[in-house]
Amino acid sequence: MDFSTYLIMMTSIAWYLIPIIIIAVIIKSAWFKGVLGEWQVNLLIKFFLDKNEYHLIKNVTLPTVLDNKEHSTTQIDHIVVSKYGVFVVETKNMKGWIFGSEHQKQWTQQIFKYKSKFQNPLHQNYKHVKTLEDLLLTGSNAKNHCIFSVIIFIGDSTFKTKMPENVRFARGGIEYIKSKKHIVFNEQEVAGVIEQIESGRLERGFKTNRKHVMHVREIIEEKSDIKSCSKCGAEMVLRKATKGKNAGNSFWGCTTFPKCRNVKK
Repeated sequence: MDFSTYLIMMTSIAWYLIPIIIIAVIIKSAWFKGVLGEWQVNLLIKFFLDKNEYHLIKNVTLPTVLDNKEHSTTQIDHIVVSKYGVFVVETKNMKGWIFGSEHQKQWTQQIFKYKSKFQNPLHQNYKHVKTLEDLLLTGSNAKNHCIFSVIIFIGDSTFKTKMPENVRFARGGIEYIKSKKHIVFNEQEVAGVIEQIESGRLERGFKTNRKHVMHVREIIEEKSDIKSCSKCGAEMVLRKATKGKNAGNSFWGCTTFPKCRNVKK
């Protein structure tokens, strides 16, 4: 086999490998995991909640009034409206052991010996609930005490600490929603709440999603006292170099080291 034939063969193989590599990168990304988790919760709601009683509204982006920033928004994975109340669902697609309590600012994910921090989803969903309350309070059908926060974990994860009643794994989140049996809305009021949400949400599309992502990044940079790794998203911790030309200097290192070796000065 001469060199030109070998080169053509290797080029052909590369063209097959490139799409596979791209797909593998996408599948491992945090974005894909989030989309997959939301899709799974979407199926749970559709299969295990009676669509005649529970009305699903997906990916709702609302302008928030919790701060004075221009273009401030919040995005809700799923809103379920029923005669038993309004359920604001936050989805977490994670694996490993999960440690946390209701009032902790950060929860912990542990995969073997590696640990990383993530925002308490109850605190995250609190903003969603309050924003939705403010929207519904502008209408005559508002009953803010009938809005429930629900956290549903999806994936190969296990709770290692006692979780609040409204933090469930997969099907358990559906059971929590169904556990509310007290009727608070009649049919007309349910329709009114759905109409308020649909009319108050921002237009669906790439532009809205992009603006929301940028807003979230700004909040993280301004308010969080925990730095996130730009490569894998895990928490970064302050360390000190012990050898080499930078010995004695402090730097930020990824907590998943040696799996991720990203550092910041």
